[in-house]
Amino acid sequence: MLFGVRVTIGQEKVVAEALKTKMKKEKEDIYSISIIDGLRGYIIVEAANEAEVRKLTYRVPHIKGVIAGAIKSEELEHFFETKSLTKGIERGDIVELTSGAFKGEKAKVIRVDEGKEKVTVEIIEAAVPIPITVDASNVRLIASSEKEEEK
Repeated sequence: MLFGVRVTIGQEKVVAEALKTKMKKEKEDIYSISIIDGLRGYIIVEAANEAEVRKLTYRVPHIKGVIAGAIKSEELEHFFETKSLTKGIERGDIVELTSGAFKGEKAKVIRVDEGKEKVTVEIIEAAVPIPITVDASNVRLIASSEKEEEK
């Protein structure tokens, strides 16, 4: 069962290490301690029951309390979903390159590879159009091709 432990924001790693050390010494019935990115001020502890979690967290600095009741794993699923970087970028869109040799340049999207999360673009202001393949994380959408078609 999963249980939430409220901690001081920014002290999640410190508290997790303290709980890990205490867990090894006392041989409690604790299975795992997790810190989830995006869930500030909380640590998730997997244990047999709530009493074990309360016993483990007793007198540990930076702990504000244990949340009453177990947490369903469905409540935490959205923290683990991966978001596609190519979502929203389509062929014909105008993007700005945010890093690399062409940083700050505007480019037109030629091809989007969603599997590899790569985008092939052509620099707009270049004298000779050369296709360049970059990571989707290195582009920022400026204008969508759908908006241009509506005009």
